[in-house]
Amino acid sequence: MNLPNKLTLGRIVAVPFFIACFMMKMYIAALVIFCLASLTDLLDGKIARARGLVTNFGKIMDPLADKILVYSALCLFIDDRIISGWMLIIILAREFVVSGMRTIAASEGTVLAAGMSGKVKTVFQMFAVILIIAGLAITSVPLILKAGMILFYLSLVLTVYSGVEYVIQNIDVFRR
Repeated sequence: MNLPNKLTLGRIVAVPFFIACFMMKMYIAALVIFCLASLTDLLDGKIARARGLVTNFGKIMDPLADKILVYSALCLFIDDRIISGWMLIIILAREFVVSGMRTIAASEGTVLAAGMSGKVKTVFQMFAVILIIAGLAITSVPLILKAGMILFYLSLVLTVYSGVEYVIQNIDVFRR
């Protein structure tokens, strides 16, 4: 297994530790774990492209690892009443559509990689989560939490946009 794929798996392994820290209200530790895990997303892609180590495993597991990390945080936010459940439903609906399309394409030997708007959406989600957790950790600066929520709302808009764009760009999958 190459380094980028190990970094992707490392992001998945970090999730239970992040969850445990968050649930124990150890927000600084949760924030550090989330930030480090998020950095692996940046690193694995850069290393894979620079060294010619792009694999089908990476194309599929990298976005999945992102989702596991970010959606774990969003579930925790729902549990703590920071965000509403309908917000996660919108995000999950987009992901199920995209994943379904990828599955159909994969059954025919085609890999549909993530588009740029989907990557931007993920970055917005990650930064929103980081700011929200930082806002929970640093309660003396309520502006941090508010900035995180604004970014999260923007990520919702990007979620819908990137989902629609992905369907339009890959509509042929439904015609097979």
